[in-house]
Amino acid sequence: MTKALIGAGCFWGVEEYFQKIYGVLMTKVGYSGGHKIDPSYEEVCSGTTEHAEVVSIDFEEQQISYAEIIDHFWKCHDATQLNRQGFDIGTQYRSVIFYFSDKQKNIAVNSKKEYEKKISKPVVTEITKATNFYLAEDYHQCYIKKKV
Repeated sequence: MTKALIGAGCFWGVEEYFQKIYGVLMTKVGYSGGHKIDPSYEEVCSGTTEHAEVVSIDFEEQQISYAEIIDHFWKCHDATQLNRQGFDIGTQYRSVIFYFSDKQKNIAVNSKKEYEKKISKPVVTEITKATNFYLAEDYHQCYIKKKV
């Protein structure tokens, strides 16, 4: 099992998207990239913690590669929107790839370059080393499935 950690706007839809992909074993939503230890949803939404809403993805590399996970990342959001996705505005909705190894970093950087060649706008996605992941409150986990 391998992990990926991405932010692509509101974590509810991103989690739902990745749960449907063959080879993805488990997803969890949470917060990463900020300075506050164990922030709450309200604190993250205030914009003061610098955290992004993220999805932690556990996947089976024999079924799907990290590069394929990143290809899906580009498909599930607009990576040209700075600190927003649609009507969701704020740094917590930024486009970001958190990497766990140099291999993941290289894949993400090269994928970003290739993706940017295919579109007409600059890609604003941050690529940064993963630090702490804080699990979001239980009601956020599988939120869309709970509402259907």
